Amino acid sequence: MDKSEFRKWSHKASDWSADYLETLSQRPVRAQVRPGDIGRMIEDSPPDTADSMEAIFADFERIIPHGMTHWQHPRFFAYFPSNAAPAAVIAEQLATAIGAQCMLWQTSPAATELEVRMVDWLRQALGLPEDFKGTFQDTASSATLCAVLTMRERALDWTGNRAGLFGQKPLRVYASKGTHSSVDKAMWVSGMGQDNLVHIPVDKNGAMDIGLLKAAIKSDREAGFQPAGLVVCVGGTSTGATDDVAAACAVGREEGLYIHVDAAWAGSAMICPEFRHLWEGVEQADSIVFNPHKWLGAPMECSAHFVRDPETLVKTLAIQPEYLKTYGKEGLVNFSEWSVQLGRRFRALKIWFLLRAYGLGGLRTMIRNHVAWSQSLAERLGGEPDFEITTEPVLSLFSFRYVPEGHRGDLDDLNRRLVNAINDDGRIYLTQTLHGARQVIRFTAGPFEMEEQDAQIAFETICDIARGLDARAS
Repeated sequence: MDKSEFRKWSHKASDWSADYLETLSQRPVRAQVRPGDIGRMIEDSPPDTADSMEAIFADFERIIPHGMTHWQHPRFFAYFPSNAAPAAVIAEQLATAIGAQCMLWQTSPAATELEVRMVDWLRQALGLPEDFKGTFQDTASSATLCAVLTMRERALDWTGNRAGLFGQKPLRVYASKGTHSSVDKAMWVSGMGQDNLVHIPVDKNGAMDIGLLKAAIKSDREAGFQPAGLVVCVGGTSTGATDDVAAACAVGREEGLYIHVDAAWAGSAMICPEFRHLWEGVEQADSIVFNPHKWLGAPMECSAHFVRDPETLVKTLAIQPEYLKTYGKEGLVNFSEWSVQLGRRFRALKIWFLLRAYGLGGLRTMIRNHVAWSQSLAERLGGEPDFEITTEPVLSLFSFRYVPEGHRGDLDDLNRRLVNAINDDGRIYLTQTLHGARQVIRFTAGPFEMEEQDAQIAFETICDIARGLDARAS
């Protein structure tokens, strides 16, 4: 492809993208295909000779869009949002065209220095103290892995990377039962092992039982284990369960644990001061993660990882072969020393565009609307005689259950069939979870382009399909 063709097809891709976003609400939210449908439309082997861009783009339009679940759809109410605000998408196009590998200051000074400033902009937006610095990891899973590795090294006086774990006391990390599975995986990868992640039972609100946390730490010390770290949850994935951050951090401090706060989804809402009670006491943490690529509007991947003492992270992860050293420059930051990966994308550019194009005021309005619309929907569903709200809204997330009077069958099966029927219908997209061993349905508002009418469509869709399903069953 020569430069003139690149210009032509870049314009074509831009026009297609604009048309896609303008017409997205007309598509079914979830891909309406069966396993293997898309694979059968793609050649088994790569071509020996080049195809024309006309043919390639035509096949893209024919095959790919209808096989995608549309995460930017205004009625995507499943999982948590993975937004891509248009202004930030433009930044991604520019970053991709530049194609920089931002591992060191010298490999992209502007990328590094913009990242320093953008992390601090987000710190200010969240109301965190000035002593928190940070970086952009790819996902919260990576940030959590970095935190768990830091727990390990700190507990072993920075000898684990060199000497390994052989002959050491088993290290223990504590988290509530509602904590994300990325913590479990981090324990695997760190070498500390699944069995040394202690899941603390939760109270009736889904928060870690602080008394049981203290008892577990005491019991472990007496049994010869070495407590190393604590993961505190703000806005759990299943139903939004949130630990008592201040109380948990106080225990962590008393016990000398490294404290990591996982606010991957809910952290975005902390740009609104009225929601910060959910993580009151967070300033006591050693590290915090939240995902601008969820609710805030940055395209994947972009996870903000704040640390109180960057030196602990660098001592854990920095490796400096001769070819990665920078001589003759003082006071620089090499962000590859703050992460597992050496290679790094130019993530700060989309945050810069995002915050400037929408402003904190615009982003706060979006989040406040989502919270209000979700809470209103929960109230309306809860007022219907054949629905019950199983967990009250936490920010924009709640769960519910269909319980028609006189239904004699398995209600768990009915609710599984309901969520499948809703998603096959295509107007909205929801997911299921378990609450108290019962099958329930999650709703979370968060699409960047969502409007109040989309919540109304959700109410109508849920009620219509539920009652039709029950009628067919009877």
